[in-house]
Amino acid sequence: MRNDGAAVAISVELALSDAQREQGLMFRNELADGRGMLFVFEQDQIMSFWMKNTLIPLSIAFISQSGRITEITHMQAQSTQGVYSQEQVRYALEVPQGWFARAGIRVGDRLDLSGLK
Repeated sequence: MRNDGAAVAISVELALSDAQREQGLMFRNELADGRGMLFVFEQDQIMSFWMKNTLIPLSIAFISQSGRITEITHMQAQSTQGVYSQEQVRYALEVPQGWFARAGIRVGDRLDLSGLK
C-alpha cells in the first residue's frame, strides 16, 4: 500500500529457505514488471545482497517486520559488491530495476504481509 492509500499488486516468488535465498534470481534472463522475489528471514537483521550470476539489473526494497519499506536501492547485474540494509529488517523484495519508481512505491510505503503470518 502506498502512502497515498493506493494498492499496487505484485506477484512474488518466496525465498524461505537458505538454499532459496542463496539462489535468488540468479541465471534468469528476464523478470517482468509486476513480478519479483520476496526474501523472508526468521529474525530482524542487517541484510547483505550481491548480484553474482544475476543477469538482470534489479531494485531491492528492505522491509521491516511490520511491512514498512525502510529503503530502496538499485543493484547492477553481475556485481559482486555487497548491498547492505541501513537497519535491521525482516524482508527484502527484489524487482526489475526501476519498478518501484514506475509503480509509485517509495520508502515508508507498506507491504501487506498478512499471508506470511
